Amino acid sequence: MKGIVQKGLLGYCAVTSTALGAMVLMGAHKRAATEFDEIRVHRIDIVEPDGTLRMELSDKDRLPPVIIKGVEHPEAGEPRPQAGMIFYNDEGSENGGLIFGGRKNEKGEVVDSGGSLSFDRYGAGQVVQLAGVDDPGTHFAGLGVNDSGGQRVWVGRDGDGVASISLAGADGKKRVSIEVTADGRSSLAFFDAHGKKIQEVIPHAD
Repeated sequence: MKGIVQKGLLGYCAVTSTALGAMVLMGAHKRAATEFDEIRVHRIDIVEPDGTLRMELSDKDRLPPVIIKGVEHPEAGEPRPQAGMIFYNDEGSENGGLIFGGRKNEKGEVVDSGGSLSFDRYGAGQVVQLAGVDDPGTHFAGLGVNDSGGQRVWVGRDGDGVASISLAGADGKKRVSIEVTADGRSSLAFFDAHGKKIQEVIPHAD
């Protein structure tokens, strides 16, 4: 009787061990999702399995300076007093982001107000930017397309309410501009390589 019980226990242990092993192997291949109703954090880092940083979602106090290949470079740009989301390429270098903010300083002036969504060229600066800024000395909103030499295309409006489309050469110098003022006056202007206006077309009112 004792031998039968021992054999039974051994068989049970073998079956249990096999089942547990199978469950562990299945768990290793299938990652369980965790669900939350609400999370309160100051910063979230999204990384690859090897630890390469790919995205950061942060409040303004923890938003990092420019990161190139995983190394912070505070000297590469001014501090960003906004919250936002920063994107990084396969090498862990910044290649775009979404930042936003706005507050009043001790003088009651609105500062650091606005937002920017940008995408960078590999190893270079911004190639596309959608931005709006409303600070004491700067007011604009629009879309810019950049090249290595500077901004090539601008579609937006300035602080005086002028809506414009500006086209530039590869050197970033404006060559064609279409403008409509806040009161509806329109114009088409052409510029030479030095930025001097060489021709302007202003339609006559009926």
